[in-house]
Amino acid sequence: MTASATLPILLVPDTRLRAKARAVGAADGDAVRDLAPRMLATMYAAPGIGLAAPQIGVTLRIFVVDLQKNEAPDPMVLVNPEITAESEAIAVREEGCLSLPGQYAEVARPARVRMRYHDLGGAKREIEAEGLLAACLQHELDHLNGVLFVDHLSALKRNMLLRKLAKDLRLKAQD
Repeated sequence: MTASATLPILLVPDTRLRAKARAVGAADGDAVRDLAPRMLATMYAAPGIGLAAPQIGVTLRIFVVDLQKNEAPDPMVLVNPEITAESEAIAVREEGCLSLPGQYAEVARPARVRMRYHDLGGAKREIEAEGLLAACLQHELDHLNGVLFVDHLSALKRNMLLRKLAKDLRLKAQD
């Protein structure tokens, strides 16, 4: 992928990040097949391990993930994903987000999830995940519902993080 294939990533406080994405339908097939490789290129260039369509201003229920197992690309494209089961056990992991660059916080989520989705060919798939992959899948699914990882924090922590982001972005704009 060339750099020109990448897309601009929306940053908080862009209101489009709060929009709930609509389900991908049959008429969206060509657009989604065109979008997926560009989303992956954008995610790799950022660099990140996940990117949801709303983060690039597209309100479709699709996200991409790649944890680079064994340091080799292992991309997944999930269309119309939904969690079908989650553990009662909770795991706390540090999360960040390409839409909130440089900001990280501990987030508590179910430790294991089962997710149903469609692949780019339209086939139904299911994945069971734990650890980093489970957190990543839940984080990206949140984006499809207009939810950011900071929404899982206390109001105090969320406000501190958002103020720090605003300051960092102001300083970057001055450079």
